[in-house]
Amino acid sequence: MNELVTSAGTDWERKLAALLQLFGHRNWIVVADSAYPAQSSPGIETIVAGEDQVHVVRRVLDAIHASLHVRANVYLDRELEFVDESDAPGVGEFKQHLDAVLYGSTVSRIPHEQIIHRLDESAKLFRVLIIKTEMTIPYTSVFFELDCGYWNAEGEERLRQAMMIAESK
Repeated sequence: MNELVTSAGTDWERKLAALLQLFGHRNWIVVADSAYPAQSSPGIETIVAGEDQVHVVRRVLDAIHASLHVRANVYLDRELEFVDESDAPGVGEFKQHLDAVLYGSTVSRIPHEQIIHRLDESAKLFRVLIIKTEMTIPYTSVFFELDCGYWNAEGEERLRQAMMIAESK
């Protein structure tokens, strides 16, 4: 399954649409910079969009929002907040554009290694799609951890409490 598919134009979007129909909670979609490594876990598939990263993030977010069965928890590398323009020209403009695209989304910023650890653990059981872009600024990958779109933590908590009450009788 861990294959590299070179895509141009809308090919990667077709691949995303097909996989999004299969994916559910616990699957991940990563929009990565150009230096993101090809991972060796069998559940991880890497495709190359060959496009601007902010555009790809927008299209992925639109596809997730259009689906009824999933929503996304969004993660950014905490390190991105500290990448300086003098070290990575264009990072300030990128952050502004990314913030605009992610406006209204709940975004967690955690250290890169913690996100990668969570991704690796999930990939042991669940599929992951990595979409590489043309981005050449470090710590810019955007991680979408999919969750159920028609169920939430509050409903799950009420369900578990009801089950505990029923089992204690």
